[in-house]
Amino acid sequence: MLPIERQKRIQSLIKEKQYLKIAELSELLGVSEMTVHRDIKPLIDEGRVIKTFGGITLANEQPMNSAYPNSCVFCSRQLSERLVYRLILVNQQMEEACCAHCGLLRHHQLGDDVMQAICPDFLTQTIISASKAWYVMDSTIQIGCCQPQVLPFEWNEHAKRFVTGFGGVIYSFQEAKEHVFQRMTGDNPSQCHHSE
Repeated sequence: MLPIERQKRIQSLIKEKQYLKIAELSELLGVSEMTVHRDIKPLIDEGRVIKTFGGITLANEQPMNSAYPNSCVFCSRQLSERLVYRLILVNQQMEEACCAHCGLLRHHQLGDDVMQAICPDFLTQTIISASKAWYVMDSTIQIGCCQPQVLPFEWNEHAKRFVTGFGGVIYSFQEAKEHVFQRMTGDNPSQCHHSE
């Protein structure tokens, strides 16, 4: 099967199932996972599918924050790919938050409606599972987004080394979600503070 034929098959499968794992596609197409990654790259670039942690999901026709395209679903701030936190919901919709701060707050609001969340590792910029990440708050580094700023790391060891150099406190996903929510409830939780 030619790459173009596999891409058509992938599009058909993703429309039918909404979400597929790379390993599942590899098995269904009878090719390696590396070949699947090459085949889905043009589909991701064209906005037909969205890369998630370990798989792909169907791109929304109408994103949840379509009233303000390319803006945070929580605070309406302009999105930056280096910080964006994506929530994939059980209804197959996707929401995007400008940073882990807003992403964790929105995650807290939505609860079990979130099927998966992904964000970039602050250090490596690779996409990671938000629920398996470690989060640093109150460091001396200013990233120019919402306060209190929240920096995600895939590895606890990387977060520890970062804190050694730049200060801050490390939290697990659940701890970070609760901590940022608690910090914001003293203020209006729908209003984020932006650093200038």
